[in-house]
Amino acid sequence: MSGPSEAGVLSGVSEAGVLSGPSEAGVLSGPSEAGVLSGVSEAGVLSGVSEAGVLFGVSEELGGTELNELSLVQWLAGARTPSIRYLALRQLLGRPEADAEVQAAWQDMKVAGPIPAILAGQTEDGHWAGERSYYTPKYVSTHWSMLLLAELAADGTDPRLRRGVAFMLAATQDELERAIEKEAHGLSCFWGNLLRYALHCGYGGDVRVQHIVRYLAHDAQEAGWRCAINDELPCAWGAARALWGLAALPVQARLSDATAAIESGLAFLLEAHHLVEADYPTPGKVHSLWSGMNFPLFYQADVLFILRVLGELKALDHPGARPALEWLVSRRNANGRWRGASPFGSRTWPALAGREETSRWVSLQAAVVLG
Repeated sequence: MSGPSEAGVLSGVSEAGVLSGPSEAGVLSGPSEAGVLSGVSEAGVLSGVSEAGVLFGVSEELGGTELNELSLVQWLAGARTPSIRYLALRQLLGRPEADAEVQAAWQDMKVAGPIPAILAGQTEDGHWAGERSYYTPKYVSTHWSMLLLAELAADGTDPRLRRGVAFMLAATQDELERAIEKEAHGLSCFWGNLLRYALHCGYGGDVRVQHIVRYLAHDAQEAGWRCAINDELPCAWGAARALWGLAALPVQARLSDATAAIESGLAFLLEAHHLVEADYPTPGKVHSLWSGMNFPLFYQADVLFILRVLGELKALDHPGARPALEWLVSRRNANGRWRGASPFGSRTWPALAGREETSRWVSLQAAVVLG
């Protein structure tokens, strides 16, 4: 489960390839005395949580208390990163998009925190300034910046994001067409990630995006997720990232090849092998990232990331997911939070903030999975 080398993912991604925090006046730097969210007031978060039908199931399984759930939501509400506040409102409290506080967080995302900081490095051509290729340096060049923006729930209709997708689809078009013609395989982590942010930005009808789905379907059904970077063994990271991309396809848009690829990936990750044990084929030992709680990840995957993918695919009820869900519950601290790590923090955008924001990210993601 090692990843693509620094020299680039594709033969066309050479070192000489294409050129490529919230402000002091920001909103909600922390919970105010009046409460950051209307549900996080002295009247109590719990009514909002209960109405959304989340978190209480987690608390019951943990043998925890409603106080822990209250504390978790209040802590997430105090995030410096607007995306965390927005996603907590939408995904944990179940607030509608039209909700005033959801809209306030959404607008804050555009002017404070990592989204505007990342977009500030983009050129008019859609790539990021100063890069050696769209893949290097890791993890600030175009491919990685676009992946992060999708993770941060940046506005996919923003012309700058759409320009980034257009650049990536044009830059990879010839290589993808050759790969399909030659029935090549591998590097599903790259193509799955590209599919993810292309769909996030509304490019599902683009024929080049449809070709990515076709490539991933071949990688799943014909090549069995094998990858040269993993010594031609089936790659769990590649399968996980491919499913991450395919999960963004609307259900009604999942034709037979996409559906078969998803089924193949689930069978590989949950039936042929085991998430917690990570007994997937590899020429070396299990990567230390696997059992961590990491954010952000790029071409890599860990147990939490795969559980997130399963959640999007409505597959958390698969028997193979159960041990991983129990593992996730066991990693929760007494204060109701999860401790996160940012193994690539020094190599990516510093506006992603520090240790506490990382723990907020993984706590939000874990709570959504268990909700």
